[in-house]
Amino acid sequence: MLNNDILRRIRYTFDLEDSQMINIFGLADLEVTRAQISDWMKKDEDEDYKAINDKTFATFLNGFINFKRGKREGEQPEPEKKLTNNLILMKLKIALNLKNEDILKVLESSDMKMSKHELSAFFRKPGHKNYKECKDQILRNFLKGIQLKFRGEN
Repeated sequence: MLNNDILRRIRYTFDLEDSQMINIFGLADLEVTRAQISDWMKKDEDEDYKAINDKTFATFLNGFINFKRGKREGEQPEPEKKLTNNLILMKLKIALNLKNEDILKVLESSDMKMSKHELSAFFRKPGHKNYKECKDQILRNFLKGIQLKFRGEN
């Protein structure tokens, strides 16, 4: 999935206005403009569309964690230069304070069944013998389930 698609879905699910989006980036110590946010929200075919890079999107996710859970004391985590679906899923899990059982329910609400063992494989470190890559379909279903949970609609 494209970072912009995920950003649009998060914004829609949590009904975030431009000022809140700017604030979320600010919570992770990055200043962005309303124009940048507007360009990131545009559809791919729009001539003003701009792709949000992994590091900037990781910064947004770190800010989203601070927005939902409160900013932690001390130095903020360094945003990842390369994002994977596994990292995105992990950051959303942290931001929304979800346990594995909650994620399984969210996935089930979007008609995707998964075992605890399959899910835990996504949260292992790459290189671990039981690590499994989170595919786009799983992340898409998770985002759909989150939307159902927080907005109550498709």
